[in-house]
Amino acid sequence: MARLSTTAAQAPGDSSPAAHSDEEKQAMLDRVIANQKKNDEAEMVYERIEHKEIRKGPGGTPPEIKISRVVPAGTGVAHIPVGPDGKPIDASLYRAELEKLEHSLAWAAEEGRAQRDAYDKIAKKRKDRAELIEATRSAFLYIFVAREPRGDRMLSKYRMEPNPAYKPTSRSTAIFAKVRGYGWIDEEAGQLARVEVEVTDDIAIGGFLAKVYKGSHFMQERYEMAPGLWLPSYSQYDFDGRRLFVSFSIHERTFYTQYRRIGPPKEARATIRAELGKPGAVNADP
Repeated sequence: MARLSTTAAQAPGDSSPAAHSDEEKQAMLDRVIANQKKNDEAEMVYERIEHKEIRKGPGGTPPEIKISRVVPAGTGVAHIPVGPDGKPIDASLYRAELEKLEHSLAWAAEEGRAQRDAYDKIAKKRKDRAELIEATRSAFLYIFVAREPRGDRMLSKYRMEPNPAYKPTSRSTAIFAKVRGYGWIDEEAGQLARVEVEVTDDIAIGGFLAKVYKGSHFMQERYEMAPGLWLPSYSQYDFDGRRLFVSFSIHERTFYTQYRRIGPPKEARATIRAELGKPGAVNADP
């Protein structure tokens, strides 16, 4: 199991995490990991608006901006272009995208060999993701730094250092030895509120096919978007590396707003049909 140690000095009467026992700290980490898995599951049934700024190349390159209504569709995700206010830019084009989404949801709600194969692939990706989250329990040492306010909440900041005793179980979990960072935990909610990670050594991807260079960076902010669910509000990637013999530089910022539960495919299809004004919308799952 990962060790959670503390180094920050404590004021008299301070009830910060540094005063917790090792067992209490480990229980907190267990709770955060369990909640993170629930949050990931929820993203499969919540739609949102994504404002994405993508810059490929040097710092002076103007970013490409994409604003989309993002809707889970069972075996995929639909990205429907919208304006800065989250509303359609062109009504006819927007309706055409909704029609395509309805067909995708209808297909995803059916039972057949093709659907089972598609859902098996999704299940494999979700299992791999869950294993990565679970591995963070022991892949890092969590060292208490300080208590920091965010709005009306108080967060506990931990430094995340690779655990030298950790034994990777896959190629994916092996990357944890080459990253470090900070995590901000809302202990009252048992949720990860913010994370910042830096690559400390080049990471090979797909053998020799690609590499992410040392110094690449990722951060994400998360807030409670629905009762008990903390979903991303902002993410930022700053990655440099190469694919084969071609260098790349990707800088991406994404803002997430207007989360709304749309449900699994059958339920989501009923919502989209109602939005299209179609009669006889499929009954939603209870």
